[in-house]
Amino acid sequence: MVQALLKPWYDALTDPQAAQEGVLHRLLADYARTTDGRQHGASQIDNIEDYRRAYPSRDYPAYKPLLDQVMAGEIDVLLSEEPLGWAITRGTTGGDSKFIPMTPTDIRGRTSAGRAVMNYVYKNECYDVFEGVNLNLNFPSVVGVLEVNGDSIEYGYSSGIYNRHVATFTPIKSVPSQEEIDKLGGRKRISDWAKRFELALEKCRDENVTLVGGVCQTAIEFARYLRKQHKYYPKDLWKPLLMTLGSTPGINTRYRPALRALYGRTIIREIYGATEGIFGQQADEKRAWAPNYDLFFFEVDTRSGVKMLHEMRYGEWGNLIVSTPTLPRYRIGDVILAFGQPYFRCIGRDQWWTFFKYAWGELSTANLNRL
Repeated sequence: MVQALLKPWYDALTDPQAAQEGVLHRLLADYARTTDGRQHGASQIDNIEDYRRAYPSRDYPAYKPLLDQVMAGEIDVLLSEEPLGWAITRGTTGGDSKFIPMTPTDIRGRTSAGRAVMNYVYKNECYDVFEGVNLNLNFPSVVGVLEVNGDSIEYGYSSGIYNRHVATFTPIKSVPSQEEIDKLGGRKRISDWAKRFELALEKCRDENVTLVGGVCQTAIEFARYLRKQHKYYPKDLWKPLLMTLGSTPGINTRYRPALRALYGRTIIREIYGATEGIFGQQADEKRAWAPNYDLFFFEVDTRSGVKMLHEMRYGEWGNLIVSTPTLPRYRIGDVILAFGQPYFRCIGRDQWWTFFKYAWGELSTANLNRL
């Protein structure tokens, strides 16, 4: 299990250029089987420069007409495989939820979320993590059903979908189960979250919680809920050894004091992921994540032009462009800051004030851009 999850990642971090070239050729072979790929000449592309010339980077609004066609049943417009389901965003960045299709190849890549746990356990020989359970605070993996050509396809939130699939690759049980969470429905009202939090408390009250994984802000809200409704904190019930959290910039800097105040002196490991995929995770004690160079193709639009993620200099920043099994050169809308290979941080969304907000946060918390 360790070999399957970690060795490809370790090897790719050692030689990111070779890893990225291999990923690009693998992705292009799949793109060439789609209508969109044929229109962009995917089968004739031999190198990165040709790829950039053939495929302009596109954001979600640019992809939406193609995704609508896929959702209507025209699968090969954009996909080389039948989708197993659809992931939706939580709508936290404004506007309606985005719908992202998940293929078998895509889902295999999403199980890389388990690398954060397995890497920590492997490097620190902390196998006690596997003697307890994972406090599952994820969003529902099933929210509704789409009807496509007479077939029913489920859609849900990516954090729940990650948990459902990653659970089969890590030797630790998630409590409550994702199926139990799904039964409560996918709405986001305060009363709906109260039901999920009560379910988590009921199922885990007498368990040995050694791991807390999921969305950082949800973990904080759960702790606040316990304090308000039951007059105690998670650290009064459990002594988690490890927290693997994502979906929020600044987990290991801005939010670490609050997390440790609520959950105790636990180890925190950051995951960088989105609805479109799991792109990296913390590799060691340095407070930054290392990319999954073996699974995705990473470019960054910097002030000096578009370059590969692994080519970025220390202190350089720009907008991430990621190629996934379903989306070629997708402008995801995140700003990435480089700390020297292989360390990066996502510092926020693509807004003019993002870098200034990050700099103020580093100054006000006395982190001062340190790893």
